Amino acid sequence: MATSFRLLSAAALLLFAAAAVSADEVHDALPTYGLPAGLLPDSVKSYSLAANGEFMVELKAPCYVQFSHLVYYEKTIRGKLSYGAISDLSGIQAKKFFVWVSITAIEAHPADGTIEFMVGFLSESLSEKQFESVPHCKAKASSRPGFFPEELLPLPVSEV
Repeated sequence: MATSFRLLSAAALLLFAAAAVSADEVHDALPTYGLPAGLLPDSVKSYSLAANGEFMVELKAPCYVQFSHLVYYEKTIRGKLSYGAISDLSGIQAKKFFVWVSITAIEAHPADGTIEFMVGFLSESLSEKQFESVPHCKAKASSRPGFFPEELLPLPVSEV
């Protein structure tokens, strides 16, 4: 009985610690799942990945990255990773026109070289080239350097 309990405890510990891996490795892990490394910024503090694909990424602090849209990363990002896709995503918002929208899923389309970002039932495909390199995350938002100070931008939903 004691041996079974120890074995069960060890298995549970292995599952929960399944992948508390170094922050640098998260950018290496994404391409093995058919996704570009640049989907996450350079400020990853830690991440964990469970056997069922559920993951949690912790950043050093919330921050912004300017792709073709301004993107806001919350301090904690969660989702479910499968080959070529992330579902049940939370913690990433994009500014579309004057509104912040939560990205709920991401899907790679290697045949046409695009990454599709879902916002509920709406989606937009962008060139995967934007996400090849790991972007630098900034504490303050700006649409273009020196153009929009952060105070003029509506806050992402998580900061309201």
